[in-house]
Amino acid sequence: MGKLIDEFRRGWQGNSQPSPLVSIGFAACCTALSTLARWWLSLIRPDIFFTPYVPAVVVATAFAGWRIGTATALAGGLLGIFLNFDGASAGPAMDFAKLVLLLIFLAISGFAIWGIEHYRTVAARQRGIAQRLIEEEEYRKLVVDELQHRLKNKVSTVHAVLHQVLQDQPDIWATIDSRLRALSAADDLIARVDGSGCDIRDLLVSELGPYGHVRLTLNGKPVFLPAKLAVSLALIFHELATNAGKYGAFSSAHGLLQVSWSVADGRLNVVWDETEGPPVVPVGRPGFGTKLLNSALGPFEGKTEIAFLETGVHCTMQCRIPKG
Repeated sequence: MGKLIDEFRRGWQGNSQPSPLVSIGFAACCTALSTLARWWLSLIRPDIFFTPYVPAVVVATAFAGWRIGTATALAGGLLGIFLNFDGASAGPAMDFAKLVLLLIFLAISGFAIWGIEHYRTVAARQRGIAQRLIEEEEYRKLVVDELQHRLKNKVSTVHAVLHQVLQDQPDIWATIDSRLRALSAADDLIARVDGSGCDIRDLLVSELGPYGHVRLTLNGKPVFLPAKLAVSLALIFHELATNAGKYGAFSSAHGLLQVSWSVADGRLNVVWDETEGPPVVPVGRPGFGTKLLNSALGPFEGKTEIAFLETGVHCTMQCRIPKG
């Protein structure tokens, strides 16, 4: 019984063609119900012969196809001719009016069968396309997951090789190590949203979370960052956070950081404000971090400006958000 119900459900949803036995049985039930409706209507109008069978034709065709629909239409026509509920003797009792009604019924049924079959064909084609797209998407996800796994292994290998080479130069290693970890964290975040990018808030939380959320305020509406822009901003945020941890707001017990962002005319504006920290001044010649801050947003028609205020570092970032 459960198998029969499942077959009926799949056939009604169009996922598979029902078996001939189920199709014929369903059409017979529809015809019987239409005949019962015709008998009830004959108590009011005994001259209704074919109209009640139109719904049976429509439903049977939608469920089992044009062959079953045609058989249902022929069965309804025969029952309309031979089965009488007006008390007259059984027989054709065919007159001109009844013949015209039969032709109209067959024409309507034929048009309904053609339309439903056309819809079934289009729907089956669309289901096939949808299934193929689902399979391609599953395969693409499998390939992307494999590539991400290999990339992560390569980054780990590079990390281990550099650590081995630079183990006698801890200062250089500390700089490279933190940036590699920042890149890896950004890649992991982007991978969690299928490689297309991430929201700026999630990116900031990922980079700044280790410094404590109590000392951090994020202001701005959700903004989705494409993957390349997300990686560039991740490096910038990492540099600013590292400097804040060494010399700025995060190096003080009472230091605070507020990051605000907005979007106008397709351009992203980010403001990084440190307060309550020690006074910060530029020290020495510009290093790699400064060069990174000045150039990372160049490909996105952007720029970064840093001001060393008495209250702390004030940094503004502007760039274009790529489409797609």
